[in-house]
Amino acid sequence: MFRLQGSKTLAVDLTGDAVKAKNGSMVAYDGRMSFKKMSGGGEGLRGMVTRRLTGEQMTVMEVQGQGTCYFADRASEINLVSLRGEKLWVEASNLLCTDAGLRTGTTFTGLRGGASGNGLFTTTVEGTGQAAIMSDGSAVVLRVTAQYPLNVDPGAYIAHQGNLQQHFQSGVSFRTFMGEGSGESFQIRFEGEGLVYVQPSERNTVGGDV
Repeated sequence: MFRLQGSKTLAVDLTGDAVKAKNGSMVAYDGRMSFKKMSGGGEGLRGMVTRRLTGEQMTVMEVQGQGTCYFADRASEINLVSLRGEKLWVEASNLLCTDAGLRTGTTFTGLRGGASGNGLFTTTVEGTGQAAIMSDGSAVVLRVTAQYPLNVDPGAYIAHQGNLQQHFQSGVSFRTFMGEGSGESFQIRFEGEGLVYVQPSERNTVGGDV
C-alpha cells in the first residue's frame, strides 16, 4: 500500500510482498527488508537489449519484506498514480517507485524526447497497481479531451496516461535565428482522451534557450 508521509516522502506498507524503487531512494524503514539491485527498461534479455538500444539506464531495486519502507529523492514532490490495466508513460528520472507486479519497459518518443532533454525514449509502466512519480514542485494533472487538446512545454512534462496522441510542434523560424524567437519555440501537443502530469518547473532542454 502506497501512502504519502508529507508531500516529499513515500511510505509503502509491505506484508511480504515487493516493490520496485529508484536505486538509493530508501531513506528509512521499520521491520525486515531486503534490497536487490535491478535495471530499468524491462526484465530479461529483451530488457537488456532495450536498455542498450535506448540508453534508458535507470537503475532500480526490488524491496521486499514486512514493515514500512520510506522512499524520497532530493526532496522532490511525490504524486501517486493508480493504474487499472492501463499504461503510464513517464520520464525515467521522474519515476520513484512501482508495485512489483507492474511491467516496465521503454518506448520511442521521437523529437518530443529530444526536446525534453531526456533522450529519444521514455519509460512505460503497465498493469494494475500503484506507481509514485516525482516532480520539481507540486505537479498539476491536466485532463485532455477531444474538444480540448493541450500544449505542454517539453521541459515541464512529466508523464501521461490514457488514449493520447502527441505531436511535436516547433515555432523555429528565420526570426528565431535572428535572436527574435518567442522563447517558447518547442511544444508538445496532446490530443485524444487522457491525463497529462506537468511540473511547475522546466528542466534544461535542447530548445529551452531558442
